[in-house]
Amino acid sequence: MLSVTETPQPESVVTRPGKHFPLGATVETDGINFTLFSQNATAVHLCLYNAENPAQEIARITLEERTEFIWHVFVEGLQPGQLYGYRVEGQYDPKNGYLFNAHKLLLDPYAKAINAPVNADNTQLGYNYRSDSDERILDMNDEDSGPTAPKSVVISDDFDWEGDAPPAIPLNETVIYEMHVKGLTWQHPGIDDSIRGTYAAIGTPETIDYLKKLGITAIELLPVHQFTNESYWGYNSIGFFAPQNTYSASGMMGQQVTEFKQMVKNLHQAGIEVLLDVVYNHTAEGNQYGPTLSFRGIDNRSYYRLVAQQPEYFMDHTGTGNTFDTTQSGALQVVMDSLRYWASEMHVDGFRFDLASALTRDEADAGRVSSFLDVVAQDPILARVKLIAEPWDIGQYNVGGFPVRWAEWNGRYRDAVRAFWKGDEGKAYELSCRVLGSPDFYANDGRGPTNSVNFVIAHDGFTLHDLVSYNEKHNDANGEDNNDGSNDNVSWNHGAEGPTDDPAINDLRERQKRNFLATLLLSQGTPMFMMGDEYGRTQQGNNNGYNQDSKLNWFDWNWTSTQQRQFDFTSQLIALRNALPLLRRRYFYGHDQIVWFRNDGQAMTTADWENGNTRCIGLLIDGETVGEKNHDGSVIGEQNGQPERLLLVFNSFWEDLPFRLPGEGITWQVLLDTATGEVGTDGVRDEGGSDVQIPARATVLLRVVSYAHTGRY
Repeated sequence: MLSVTETPQPESVVTRPGKHFPLGATVETDGINFTLFSQNATAVHLCLYNAENPAQEIARITLEERTEFIWHVFVEGLQPGQLYGYRVEGQYDPKNGYLFNAHKLLLDPYAKAINAPVNADNTQLGYNYRSDSDERILDMNDEDSGPTAPKSVVISDDFDWEGDAPPAIPLNETVIYEMHVKGLTWQHPGIDDSIRGTYAAIGTPETIDYLKKLGITAIELLPVHQFTNESYWGYNSIGFFAPQNTYSASGMMGQQVTEFKQMVKNLHQAGIEVLLDVVYNHTAEGNQYGPTLSFRGIDNRSYYRLVAQQPEYFMDHTGTGNTFDTTQSGALQVVMDSLRYWASEMHVDGFRFDLASALTRDEADAGRVSSFLDVVAQDPILARVKLIAEPWDIGQYNVGGFPVRWAEWNGRYRDAVRAFWKGDEGKAYELSCRVLGSPDFYANDGRGPTNSVNFVIAHDGFTLHDLVSYNEKHNDANGEDNNDGSNDNVSWNHGAEGPTDDPAINDLRERQKRNFLATLLLSQGTPMFMMGDEYGRTQQGNNNGYNQDSKLNWFDWNWTSTQQRQFDFTSQLIALRNALPLLRRRYFYGHDQIVWFRNDGQAMTTADWENGNTRCIGLLIDGETVGEKNHDGSVIGEQNGQPERLLLVFNSFWEDLPFRLPGEGITWQVLLDTATGEVGTDGVRDEGGSDVQIPARATVLLRVVSYAHTGRY
């Protein structure tokens, strides 16, 4: 075995200096150009491996050239499929944040594919444990990780996109479906066993037909950047350019890239966009006791935020042990290059940034706009894609704080809608703001309702079914004594914890699920819901299934009649949203465009909003006074030559309430009633000025169908 101080180049390996750009491994006609950024390294070695025996290093090449902190070499004769990694020399001085250890084989941060699952083991630890001290990182571990470490794969970029073009669906017409690659198809009875749980399975007609029938316009994939195996969800990335190889049915030697591209192409042909949940805020290398897989060994100080006075420790704004430092040029460049690669080469349509606030932090100047936001704002490639921030990290909550270019996961929407339908006091006013697209967060600075990505359920937390079935989390299966996951779920079991045979409780739970879905899909803004909520998927009360590669997380395709009815309701509700442009527009302004009514037919007053017992409110939207025009000059939402007028009533009270319909002489038709689950254009008709019964805990949507009277309300 070669020692790390020896760097022989076999006579059969012919090299030349090469170029310092682009970063990564670039295939040319006569070989491959390799580049690696490291500001503080003293030497860099390229290690080559054969696919037939990836445990055996066959050549080690010293990169003699360095340009602008980028080490580079060109190796003649190499072709796509070549396995490689790096060994990087420099100071091993943990007290000062230097963790170079050339005994560790490192993944290329720009690797487009990785040849094996990334399963961290003790050989990848850069330090030795010491029995006589708590300072476990003082001694360098000189065990070679090369034989077991995963390797980077040089790939060919050849793929026939056949003129693929992005669907480019406007945000106001977008309905997002958050989903897991494996979870959706792992149990699909109509898909061949050999491809279940893979990119190929997502791209099959069976899956695409299902998504089309449901009516969503975009899938948002839980992380697919290469991650380590301890998390089913994938929120521990280590390869920002490489598709997760365990989601590939066709192989891990670059085939995962082709398979991903084919999935995107198939979805685009069906008019469905592909959004990626990306985790740039931290990596899988953890804190100072984590493995040395890539960035830590390449240049720890250039990639991670370290505690200024104690740089042996990592700043942890993410709850995972480290925080990626996008204030530094090398770290910022790898993030931006990754985004551009996925948008331009992989044809994805947008990104949801996990814990995005961590990317914008600037400890040196907390008041300035971050360099990350500056760079994103001017990037021409990213100008065409959707950018969605999770606007918080473990230390700051920043809903409404991202620039105009960004949409945001609106956690305030989730909390307000849950609390209102739970029956909490004093939630009517906040619900009204959220239903209107949260103008208190997004109006008056160039943003609009679609900047608010509205959601009630996401991957982390209860499913929709569990939200109405459990008061408390039940995370025992996670192996953490139920200490993980949030204790603040704003949930209600409606009288029994978990499954019950009580028909009254089950009926109310179904109604409440319809209320949540109706509120979500009838609100202004960009709606998102979670895979399986359309039929009532349960995690049996587990609100943090991050490590559950089991039925708790898998989509169940065997539905009861009740679950089928919920799917039908959800699909019809999406279609109803699409048919009503007044639900997908810019902010309303003034009493002429909208009116909030209390149930006696009088307009809401400040006192009504401040009354904690107000639980039944109605929103009237008048298309005539909104006055927005289609391209042909007709009024948006116009029906039979008349402007659309809608009335949306929310009743979270536990009893039926009379509601006086506005507009004498106007005929209203019911389009939706969550008490019955009916959605359509053949609903009951009632006259304006009359009292109608709004069922307990129900949402009702009505539309004007007769305009005998056109006066105000």
